[in-house]
Amino acid sequence: MTVLSGADSPKKVMQAVHSFFPEAKVETMPDEPSFGSAVDALWSFEGLPMQTFLAALHEQRILDTALDFMSRNIVEEHTEFTISRQAAVVEKVSFPIPGKEPVGGVITVRLEGSGLKEWLEAATWHNGRAQVPRTINDERSMLDDGEASTWL
Repeated sequence: MTVLSGADSPKKVMQAVHSFFPEAKVETMPDEPSFGSAVDALWSFEGLPMQTFLAALHEQRILDTALDFMSRNIVEEHTEFTISRQAAVVEKVSFPIPGKEPVGGVITVRLEGSGLKEWLEAATWHNGRAQVPRTINDERSMLDDGEASTWL
């Protein structure tokens, strides 16, 4: 889901969404904003595959950060997190600092399903976890303000 408002370019926003969710479609593309005519739309997508997004996490080697951010708001069998649209335009995953909306807006991702915690841990797994295991909300998780926790 993403919100378009003001001077947001629908084409650029769709480019950002397509960076990680290429199957996303909208029924009607709003006109580009112009003076006196702002954009105001909510785009919501359901059932999109996660492969492209997960591949980007692996390629960028941000799997521990991803585990922490993606599971930050986990409740039972669902979670929600945001990524920066501006970073997505250049095919980079950036998780905004909690409580701060980045310039260019965000894409909100909601995941639901049984076994979600196990899926998140498996989807973000990397070889380093063989030596330093990680789980959701463990002592190595980032702090609530987004800062890294210190551990030895």
